Amino acid sequence: MIMRIFQVVTKQGKEEEFGRFFTQKAIPMMKGTKGILQVLPGAPRPESPREFSFVMVWEDLDALKAFAGEDYASPHIDPAEADLVETRSIRHYELAEA
Repeated sequence: MIMRIFQVVTKQGKEEEFGRFFTQKAIPMMKGTKGILQVLPGAPRPESPREFSFVMVWEDLDALKAFAGEDYASPHIDPAEADLVETRSIRHYELAEA
């Protein structure tokens, strides 16, 4: 299984608008994506008011590539978020069994 961590920092003043996009579009879309076993959305905290994240657990690399394409290591953006986000990052890990 692949753990994918996606993080964004919104542009200054765009926190509320991105928050609506995140809760109304991004979270439902990711939860409904084939190949994802678990989605853990992260909302901002007082010490990081512009940061949002997703931790996703994918069945395998093939499922992730079916969603993101061969360039799965690059953070893909929805056109609705392009003007709201200052930076984005993505990391992948093998899920360690506890």
